[in-house]
Amino acid sequence: METAGAPTEATAKPRRPWVRPLVDFAGPVAFVVVFFASHKDMMAGTWALVAVSALALVFGFVLEKRIAPMPLLAGGAALFFGLLALVFHDPRFVKIKPTAINLLLGTTLLTGYFLGKSPLKLLMGDALRLSEAMWRKLTVRYALFFFVVAICNEFVWRTQTDAIWVVWRMPGMPIFAVLFSLTQAPMMVKDAGALEAAALRAAETQE
Repeated sequence: METAGAPTEATAKPRRPWVRPLVDFAGPVAFVVVFFASHKDMMAGTWALVAVSALALVFGFVLEKRIAPMPLLAGGAALFFGLLALVFHDPRFVKIKPTAINLLLGTTLLTGYFLGKSPLKLLMGDALRLSEAMWRKLTVRYALFFFVVAICNEFVWRTQTDAIWVVWRMPGMPIFAVLFSLTQAPMMVKDAGALEAAALRAAETQE
């Protein structure tokens, strides 16, 4: 039960905004660095991925007293698939991790959409103020984006060398995500402006 005035998951602001990116990217960056430093040894990179992901999760929890859903998903998946790769000595588990995560995200968004929900809105909280119609449109677009990333990942790891896949994983996938988000920005800005203008007109009408 929440106490009066206590911040909720949607309204609470992170005290240290850099913690979430750290939890998200520390493991993959360590993987890339160790992979190339060890003369392209996938298993050495996987050890780094597992160790640094675990440390990043602990570090994030100690600083924030909680871990946001997306960093928790990313870090947890890195540990799960990384440990499978180490136990079975098969780096394919690491390579299919992005496929599994993106399929999960895409499926979750589409399921929410068909249930009449806006999962992206729940995830973002008060970070963006958009109309319900825009949230639903973004939900579909990001779901399709995640499916495309999953397909691209499968193509790259099955047809290219380990080195090319590693570069695709980091920094390729984050860059791809940023570019996609930038293509959605004009539409989001326009919608946010229209929403604000409507709110101002409603306020003037009440005066």
